[in-house]
Amino acid sequence: MNLDQPHARLRLDAALDGLAVTFRGMTARPDEHNCECHWGSAEELAQLKVPDTELDPDLLQRTWGAIDWSDHASVLRRILPQFATSLANGHLTPYFDTESAGRSFALGHWQQWPAEQAAAVREFLQAWWAHTLTDPDPAVPAYDVLVLNTEASATLGPWLAIWEELSGPVPDQHLADAVAHWERELLDDELPWHAWYAWENEEELRVELTAWLVRHAPARLRAHGVSEELLHRIRLLGMTGPDRWEDPHWPSRSYRSTTDRQ
Repeated sequence: MNLDQPHARLRLDAALDGLAVTFRGMTARPDEHNCECHWGSAEELAQLKVPDTELDPDLLQRTWGAIDWSDHASVLRRILPQFATSLANGHLTPYFDTESAGRSFALGHWQQWPAEQAAAVREFLQAWWAHTLTDPDPAVPAYDVLVLNTEASATLGPWLAIWEELSGPVPDQHLADAVAHWERELLDDELPWHAWYAWENEEELRVELTAWLVRHAPARLRAHGVSEELLHRIRLLGMTGPDRWEDPHWPSRSYRSTTDRQ
């Protein structure tokens, strides 16, 4: 399926507008609190109890990055329209990455919210993902948006299914970039991100991601014109044990120590 970028941009803009409408008037609980020494001042906390006012970027990031709210869902609903816009525009820092942003969604348990609210969040995540895959130069790399959406929803399959449906040079280039970004960890049988919220399922996520890449990436990336070296990396993902590291195309740098291979 081909999805043109202007259509995807319109969908994302509509999803952001939908969040603004759906969560208009939301505030943190009147008794919500946090540590002044580690989070922020009483004056800053008071802003979360006033609806629909913009927070400065630093306060916004400290708010969604905190994991110790007594009612994380209410705090998330308060900041969600601005938070989502900030994410879509790529306003992240090394201390607040896509894993922690996805964790913030997960801690809010948004899928258990009233149907209209949950649908607005789901549409934003899906629209942002579709826009990212069709944008030649997205604000956040596709592999990072996938991590955020996986953490936010505690599931990987639906996001891979969307990637599978979208075809063309741009989604395929994002796929090539993702394989190059992930291949070191995947060849070492590790998930290429830390699953903050679904850490008990890291191995399941790794197996699912690896199987999907082995099944779908080679034909797409061969047609896209990637190097034979990268195609061999994907082939090696479908192998295990000595078959993998004794293969003639095993990369020259070592992913495992000799002890690990015994």
